[in-house]
Amino acid sequence: MAKKIGIDLGTCNSVVFVKGKGIVLVEPTVVAVALNENRILAIGKEAKEMIGRTPDTIIAYRPLREGVIADFRITQALIHYFLRKVVGDFWLKILKPEVLIGVPAGATSTERRALIEAALKAGAKECYLVKEPILAAIGAGVPINSSSGNMIVDIGGGTSEVAVISLGGIVASNSVRVGGDKFDEAIERYIRERYNLVIGSQTAEKIKIEIGTALPEGEEKKLKIKGRDLISGLPQIVEITSTEICEAIQGPLKEILKAIKDVLKQTPPEICADIMEKGMVLSGGGSLLRNIDKYISSYTGVPCYVAEEPFLCVAKGTGIVLEHLEEYKKSVIQKKR
Repeated sequence: MAKKIGIDLGTCNSVVFVKGKGIVLVEPTVVAVALNENRILAIGKEAKEMIGRTPDTIIAYRPLREGVIADFRITQALIHYFLRKVVGDFWLKILKPEVLIGVPAGATSTERRALIEAALKAGAKECYLVKEPILAAIGAGVPINSSSGNMIVDIGGGTSEVAVISLGGIVASNSVRVGGDKFDEAIERYIRERYNLVIGSQTAEKIKIEIGTALPEGEEKKLKIKGRDLISGLPQIVEITSTEICEAIQGPLKEILKAIKDVLKQTPPEICADIMEKGMVLSGGGSLLRNIDKYISSYTGVPCYVAEEPFLCVAKGTGIVLEHLEEYKKSVIQKKR
């Protein structure tokens, strides 16, 4: 029998679920290409280690921008790599798998079609697309088919998806192209302006993970970082605090907050009452930022909870949909071929 595979194809990281086995692969969504030969050198963890360290002849980058395909050929190679890794070369040719991929709710029909095409060319027999907020809600254990309204905020690397779900469908939603990447960019910019220090995206991500916070904390955390001085051009070490990082990321946080408020304004009053009672659920890697739940609660007045294993919610959701494929085909699956 053909395998059923679910892929959370994220801007920063991708997670692969295989029916019957669970989550089998978590890899950065990064590809390294040799420009002279136009040949792929590395994919995943190996390629991520090359970011910011490559000569002119090699480029390491992410083929997805803000949750959708930016480079078709490279995305196809990336999906093929994931399928080959979990199925094996031989079985991929003999028993083509059925693939289910999460897509941003705001993805256009052209972007969705490109993703289906990439999956089919990568070796899939059929490709199903499901909106990421639905998958995140399913993976977070939210009863999406109940008549009571539920709100999910999925903060990924490239996009943040906000959706109110009731009776298996999206009642109101908003998708903003702001996520973990924008936090990293804001940190890079802040350190350049404040300390005249240039740092790379890997260092910015490390700062965000280690001392990043959405609200100022009583006990300040500190971190020493290395970079290149803008004036002298020489390497330099500076010490930064969690309060500074909190200040640096307020811009992207406000954009996510605005998206949440816009969705609440569109939500029918009965469902608003349900959300006030149950609270909203946060998922995605961006929700691992410390105090982001308290930040959203304080500005909206709605209780806010981070899902269990938020980073894996979409992948878990693909698994549950694959387990009950026939049941979900009618309601949540957008398109297949």
